[in-house]
Amino acid sequence: LFLMAANVLEEDSMEQDIESPVTIHQPKLPKQAREDLPKNINKECAKRKIQRYVRKDGKCNVHHGNVRETYRYLTDIFTTLVDLKWRFNLLIFVMVYTVTWLFFGMIWWLIAYMRGDMDHIGDSTWTPCVSNLNGFVSAFLFSIETETTIGYGYRVITDKCPEGIILLLVQSVLGSIVNAFMVGCMFVKISQPKKRAETLVFSTNAVISMRDGKLCLMFRVGDLRNSHIVEASIRAKLIKSKQTKEGEFIPLNQTDINVGYYTGDDRLFLVSPLIISHEINQQSPFWEISKAQLPKEELEIVVILEGMVEATGMTCQARSSYITSEILWGYRFTPVLTLEDGFYEVDYNSFHETYETNTPVYSAKELAEMASRAELPLTWSVSSKLDQHAELETEEEEKNQEDQNERNGDVANLESESKV
Repeated sequence: LFLMAANVLEEDSMEQDIESPVTIHQPKLPKQAREDLPKNINKECAKRKIQRYVRKDGKCNVHHGNVRETYRYLTDIFTTLVDLKWRFNLLIFVMVYTVTWLFFGMIWWLIAYMRGDMDHIGDSTWTPCVSNLNGFVSAFLFSIETETTIGYGYRVITDKCPEGIILLLVQSVLGSIVNAFMVGCMFVKISQPKKRAETLVFSTNAVISMRDGKLCLMFRVGDLRNSHIVEASIRAKLIKSKQTKEGEFIPLNQTDINVGYYTGDDRLFLVSPLIISHEINQQSPFWEISKAQLPKEELEIVVILEGMVEATGMTCQARSSYITSEILWGYRFTPVLTLEDGFYEVDYNSFHETYETNTPVYSAKELAEMASRAELPLTWSVSSKLDQHAELETEEEEKNQEDQNERNGDVANLESESKV
């Protein structure tokens, strides 16, 4: 059974999903943005097939092949059973109990057969090992009653059978272990927080636009339930191939995308939908990417939202990803929060909607260079002021020289007058 569970888990892990062609639906936009909406949004990107590292539903699209050390699955058999699909888990659950009942039922029947109880059925002078045990079916029923502690009172073990007493002790202990293992496995399987992650939603697209005078990459997250995620935090990774200076090629290299780690903005109070912002600065991997260059990039942004479920206290994690065709340059998210009479209302119909806004097509690096060039006259004025200061100093020296000459002339006149 355990080998079958390991093989089934290995087959499940080898399932490879290829993402179907991305279809981009035209969002419903505000009135001020409908007139300027471009008719074709990334049609070329929508037609091509895209291989994702993490799918939109959060499942990792990775194929683990040539795993020869399958015995490692058996060393952690509990986790192996928990990770199996429900149909295999239920099958193993039923088979484990059935096999143990049949195994001990066979041993009870063998004890009765070896002692000759089958030859003295109905003999009141004969004391059998188990009263009213007249065949394999009754031995199987007695095994079920013993292991499940039902105890109907019709079949009972007698004190004249020491081997039966020992078997009763062994079955009771092993039955308790099987119950604890299988019931614990089913409880963990049922209480897994994976389904809680289904109510944590990410926006279909990510956007790039200006915020507070800085170019930012943004996406939106929300929680559909009223029970909150405690200690919620958000992370983002850039998945992109890289070649080092030494010539080493690293496929699917992971780079951190700062979404507020140093400022604490990555820790969320996720009561209403929030827009997560990444400032594109010199430390950002998007520093040199412009609007024209973005569709040519082969990259993927993986976002991870995790926290504790308020009802159970278990850790929950939700994942999603954005590829280049799902990053809209020059768009913003439509507001979903409105103030009603005494409460705030969230309209999740507009959760994924965006509208176009005026955004430069240049990269953040080019914008910074433009800003620095715009500040160059200030530098020139400083140098001109230094030159003016030098000219003033020369003028002051000339003036001081003229004053000195005038004083010398006055002294010479006084001396001539005194001689006269």
